[in-house]
Amino acid sequence: MKWWKAVIAGVLFLGAAAITAGGLRERPPPTVEVQVAKARKGSITRTITGAGKVQAATTVKISSNLSGDLVELLVKDGERVTKGQVLGKIDRRRFEASVNQARASQNAAKAEVQVSEVEAQRSAAEYVRVESLVGKGLASAAELEQSAAARDTAAARVAAARQRFEQASAVYDEAASNLSKTTLVSPIDGNVIELSREVGERVRGSDFSEDVVMTIAALSAMEVKIEVGEHEVVHLKPGQPAEVTVDALEGQIFQGSVVEIAQKALIKNPGTEAEVTTFPITVALDTRPPGVLPGMSAEVRIAAETHNDAVLVPIQAVTVRSEKSLPDYKPPVEGGGITARRKTESLAKVVFVVDTDSKAQVRRVRTGIASDTELEIVEGLQDGDRVVEGPYRLLSKELNAGDTVNEASMGGPGGMKGGQKS
Repeated sequence: MKWWKAVIAGVLFLGAAAITAGGLRERPPPTVEVQVAKARKGSITRTITGAGKVQAATTVKISSNLSGDLVELLVKDGERVTKGQVLGKIDRRRFEASVNQARASQNAAKAEVQVSEVEAQRSAAEYVRVESLVGKGLASAAELEQSAAARDTAAARVAAARQRFEQASAVYDEAASNLSKTTLVSPIDGNVIELSREVGERVRGSDFSEDVVMTIAALSAMEVKIEVGEHEVVHLKPGQPAEVTVDALEGQIFQGSVVEIAQKALIKNPGTEAEVTTFPITVALDTRPPGVLPGMSAEVRIAAETHNDAVLVPIQAVTVRSEKSLPDYKPPVEGGGITARRKTESLAKVVFVVDTDSKAQVRRVRTGIASDTELEIVEGLQDGDRVVEGPYRLLSKELNAGDTVNEASMGGPGGMKGGQKS
């Protein structure tokens, strides 16, 4: 029976050897499930967005340089007004008295001019008469000199009287101007959007700070002011088309264009880690949207730049990898036996292209402009190349060159299974 034991031992040995050999044999790497998209040719537009408030293109604050009680207010909030229409009146009695006083002073100065002119004419005639008598030997030279002095004095009085008349006329004009300012008049066609004073309140006029009675806006022309970052403003110029949506009018899009780009930045929190630099941009609406009022919130989308016949991929298909991890990485050439260490690790923009063997191959790319969903590839891809676009976590960190991939089914039109870049 010993030979049976030898046979059994041999069979067990061969079985163990086969199992060991199977375990040592190289197994194919596991397949990674990914979402795949095709690079395509098409048009792409760089879109710059911003949120702001709707406002009238022309807004005028009505105030007065005079102090006084507001005795009449002839318009209501929201009322339509026309250029030159009377809006309200300030108590004018004090200013009427000033006009009457200035008019009386002007009339007195005018009478003084007339009297001095008559005296000047009489003195001039007297000088001529004395001069004639001197020629006949009937008057002395001293009498002629005395007559000439009287004539010149009378002429000087005329000049002084005329100066006083001009001064009195200027005082009268100022008083009349102040009187006219007691009537508040609309300088534009528009609507009253705010009443700041009521009848009976005192208006405090000042050249240094205005006491606003009401605000009028020309609502026929509306605009939106937004702020964009310093990296976006360089792509903007007047005349670029824009789309405006108003929060209160959901689903409606209004057309406009860029009309003003500020040349001075707004810097918030300067000198801190939270410093933000922005530039105000004004977008004018082509027409006034029905029902839109100043102060409503709006969002603006400006079409800054368009490229046609560009190679496009989904924006999430482009990721970054360390230069050292790329197959074509070349270490820097040493100079003088010393290689300077870089403070930060170099990163490269890449995509993972799926080849005919269903393997992901890393490829460097140079990108152009981006839309909300797509990115232009200037160099590194061709139309029709199949690229990995997700899941985001796998694409950004875990996927490596040479990994075998399997295209996952999509969760719906344009949808993805797995995580996406947020």
